[in-house]
Amino acid sequence: MTQLELARQGIISTQMESVAQQEEVEAEFIREGVAEGTIVIPCNINHESLIPCGIGKGLRTKINANIGTSSDYGNIDTEMDKLRVALDSGADAVMDLSTGGDISAIRRTIIAASPVPIGTVPIYQAGIEAVERHSAIVKMTVDDLFHGIEEHIRDGVDFITVHCGVTQSAINRLKKQGRVADVVSRGGAFLIGWMLYNERENPLYEYYDRLLEIAREFDVTLSLGDGMRPGSLADGTDRAQIEELLTLGELTVRAREAGVQAMIEGPGHLPLDQIEANVRLEKSICKGAPFYVLGPLVTDVAAGYDHITGAIGGAIAAAIGTDFLCYVTPAEHLSLPDPEDVRQGVIASRIAAHAGDIVKGIKGAADWDRKMSVARKKLDWEEQARLSIDPGLSRKVHAKHASAGAACSMCGEFCAMRMVESYLGVTATKC
Repeated sequence: MTQLELARQGIISTQMESVAQQEEVEAEFIREGVAEGTIVIPCNINHESLIPCGIGKGLRTKINANIGTSSDYGNIDTEMDKLRVALDSGADAVMDLSTGGDISAIRRTIIAASPVPIGTVPIYQAGIEAVERHSAIVKMTVDDLFHGIEEHIRDGVDFITVHCGVTQSAINRLKKQGRVADVVSRGGAFLIGWMLYNERENPLYEYYDRLLEIAREFDVTLSLGDGMRPGSLADGTDRAQIEELLTLGELTVRAREAGVQAMIEGPGHLPLDQIEANVRLEKSICKGAPFYVLGPLVTDVAAGYDHITGAIGGAIAAAIGTDFLCYVTPAEHLSLPDPEDVRQGVIASRIAAHAGDIVKGIKGAADWDRKMSVARKKLDWEEQARLSIDPGLSRKVHAKHASAGAACSMCGEFCAMRMVESYLGVTATKC
């Protein structure tokens, strides 16, 4: 039985127990969330090295790091380096988005080495193999696509992005909408090309029950992808995006009825003032399903700094109720990320997630900041480093310009906290 089916029968699985211990909540809280569909635990039965992770309502906001090769660069060694950096930096999940090299071997190596949930987008490999086999993505057969999905699932991936909501109706909305950036989802673009060429409905939508059967067998979580996500602020929250979201709401209900866990992917590029509306729309339309967003990026002009752009949007989204942030790296829009880009992307998203968790009242979030403040008051530099999101960087920066005294080199002998502590101490003595 899947985690969802167990939870509905009142059974607390070992995976639910593990998540409860990590989150410092009661196991029954996790069971109830899984049963309702507001919490998912991606845990393919074939992923033997997995430490289960919970994503959803009432839990710490989780971070995903995208790695993977391109047709231009990358191999197993490069991706293992990225995986190590992602894990060392604190990523809660990793997606392998490889489109170059020996894709199957890369995926299997990552799964075997990873204790965190692994996600993939099976249509990437199915489309690439269709080019090799039939000379074009649009000549991919329905069986080609589903065989690709099955291979990924049998290999042990814990969640898969499937763009089931890219329907003919959504394409018609897109045509009438008139976007600045059209479609920026690679999986969505593969499907749109296939649907228009073959004059058929999206096979992931038409044969959704077939997809559910495969997912249920291995307890794989469906990450219902947003092929119509806006890739430009000008396209945010438009009719094509909302058309797809409405379909994903219906598919979420069908997944739950089939005993399959599901979460929803979201934008993308959004102005700051549209983030709250997007989160609330998803939670309402998709019956509280966990929300997984890319960023969102709040400006289009920060090339090279999009990890910051994404963190700004991610903090707001997390505070409103988003459950899962897909990191954005400095390389976004420019190149394939290297290990240092991965590190910076994970750290930026962790900062955003933690800022949101403070607002959401997640257990231990505000206490972490209080402990840091106490350490700063004491000028305890090692404790400050230990409590930092990036301890290594904290130690490095503090040592860069060493102060002669206990304070840092910013203020030296004129440290505000030391002076005020002295003044207050004298006043207290006089009283």
